Amino acid sequence: MRDSVDRHVEVWARELDWMDPVKEAIFARLAILARHASQARRATLDSDGLRNWQYKVLLTLRRLGPPYTGNPSLLADHLGLTRGALSARLAPLEEAGLIVRTHEDADRRRVRVRLTDAGHAAFEQQVAAEEADELALLAALTPAERVTLADLLRKMVLAAEDSAAGQAEQAREA
Repeated sequence: MRDSVDRHVEVWARELDWMDPVKEAIFARLAILARHASQARRATLDSDGLRNWQYKVLLTLRRLGPPYTGNPSLLADHLGLTRGALSARLAPLEEAGLIVRTHEDADRRRVRVRLTDAGHAAFEQQVAAEEADELALLAALTPAERVTLADLLRKMVLAAEDSAAGQAEQAREA
């Protein structure tokens, strides 16, 4: 069975005789799958009335573990935002009842952000929908093939992370 990538590789293999067709097929297919996953996430978020940035805030709070609470500085760091940008994002989430901001009793300047029951439910609904989409896509593979794919992708991710760490170290030394 042939897919769109097979046709893509045929064209470029004729045009670029130096190109590795297996490499091209791998990365073209990874790009298609990444685009598919991203579009599926957006569609699920749209149907649930969440935006991607809202989901990321809920995800970050959930990752912190029970009681799903963090201070704004920690959240901003995890999300790669300034405190001001985070504050602007928290306001609509709080208005929607997905998070609550509280002040510590002893120091009113200290704020805590907590995932509410509604925020927890919105996160769970999004993750369950993504799980269904991803499992439907993986249904094309046997359980053993899934394990093999996961192992092979791990090798590639480790190589990418090692490369990124090396580049960051070189930048610091420069």
